[in-house]
Amino acid sequence: MRKLLLAVGLSTLLIGCSDNEVGDVSLGVFTLKDIKITSLHDDKIEGVTCHIASIEANLSLSDPSDSSISCRQTGDITPEMIAAIDKSKSGEVVFKQSKSIFFKTMKVRRIFDPENQTLLYLSYTTKETDGSFKHSLSTVPLWGTKAYNAFQSNQVADQ
Repeated sequence: MRKLLLAVGLSTLLIGCSDNEVGDVSLGVFTLKDIKITSLHDDKIEGVTCHIASIEANLSLSDPSDSSISCRQTGDITPEMIAAIDKSKSGEVVFKQSKSIFFKTMKVRRIFDPENQTLLYLSYTTKETDGSFKHSLSTVPLWGTKAYNAFQSNQVADQ
């Protein structure tokens, strides 16, 4: 059992050592907590980049649940990209990271809002903290992209 806990603990620490880390802000001399900022590139929507800020507690078995997300269009978004994504109301998970050896995970889910022509990126943790599930939302409108124009044409053709 000890070996399992040690292996899970080490893998949790190694997940924090990410190649996509773009910022690291110390919360002070008397704390072992830092705000880590990472970039996330959506594999299916290559023209979107998200930045996630979350607290990492060094030498702790569990990181706090608080995080924030901001996503922006950083390249082309094509109709083919939109056609390849899950368009259900719950969308699909595009990123997940263990935040604890006690089954807490931070996930980022992409949801498509066809009526408003917007991609929604929801960051959340899977374990309740202080009576609520922590979450953050960012949106990327398709306005001005090739995907927006194609969608509008398809909507008119379907009517």
